[in-house]
Amino acid sequence: MRVDLFDFDLPDENIALRPADPRDSARMLLIRPDGTPALEDRIVSELPSFLKPGDALVFNDTKVIPAQLEGIRKRDGGEDVPVSATLHLRKADNLWHAFARPGKRIKVGDRLYFAAADGSAELVAEVTEKREGGEVALTFAARGALLDEALMRVGHVPLPPYIASKRAEDGKDRDDYQTVYARENGAVAAPTAGLHFTPRLLTALEEAGIEKHFVTLHVGAGTFLPVKADDTDDHKMHFERGIVTPETAEALNAVKARGGRIVSVGTTSLRLLESAAAEDGTIGAWEGETGIFITPGYRFRAVDMLMTNFHLPKSTLFMLVSAFSGLDTMRAAYAHAIGTGYRFYSYGDSSLLFRKDR
Repeated sequence: MRVDLFDFDLPDENIALRPADPRDSARMLLIRPDGTPALEDRIVSELPSFLKPGDALVFNDTKVIPAQLEGIRKRDGGEDVPVSATLHLRKADNLWHAFARPGKRIKVGDRLYFAAADGSAELVAEVTEKREGGEVALTFAARGALLDEALMRVGHVPLPPYIASKRAEDGKDRDDYQTVYARENGAVAAPTAGLHFTPRLLTALEEAGIEKHFVTLHVGAGTFLPVKADDTDDHKMHFERGIVTPETAEALNAVKARGGRIVSVGTTSLRLLESAAAEDGTIGAWEGETGIFITPGYRFRAVDMLMTNFHLPKSTLFMLVSAFSGLDTMRAAYAHAIGTGYRFYSYGDSSLLFRKDR
């Protein structure tokens, strides 16, 4: 499909720079492609009233790490050069793939030195591979838990470009850019639909008979990359590592068997569930790297409803929601959201999508 079909104009004032407070007070647009009304303005805290006892919410419990590193490149006989690296996919206990700048001035064999703002806690990595699109492989001197601890001291929260270009990261972002149920270290970007949940809302859902289950997909920085191709067939997705445990797969299959609905909290949970689902919709235990690219025409196997934030123009995520609820429906929904002042992107408002009937 032509990528420009997924383009739209978004005023700067619709881009959220801070989350709603409290989190579940954010607005939520109900989008029913086959219902009346097709669009309905509500609030996230009202979510339990749109679900039924026996439905199941599926959350991504990945935890954002401070994966943005600033430092210098050192090379024998060369001058020191400031560098920036955003880790996005862990390949071993001391090996990460990262997006590096300035990409053209970094070569295999270069040593990169990263330190905290006060100059302490130096972290050293060697460039062991140059990949496409400014991506490199970094092999760190530290490994395992020692590397994780060093990243916590040295790294910064990798705010999305549309926020970072307008303000600097600060102490609040370490809490704001993390779900309340995050537990598995490894994400570079937050599964932002989950940022709306509070202990109060989770309790209300439990009291309403709504199940909750967890999968893990470590969101990579590739989620922020624009689609540069003119046709979706020519776009290459970046891979992200995830896991669906046998226990979770069994529980979700039981939900479907008794007529309950699977409600994905975020596109990350959806992409992982669809990667783990068979043609008949049965979800299996799954672990690995997924690069699933969902565009209109895709037949959804596992997920019945989707809670998600509002996405970038011409992004893979806007393509995904257009596949879920229909391109015309989503273009109308986004026009409504922009016109009525919904807040977009990671810290923005939410939407609850019903899947378009086949």
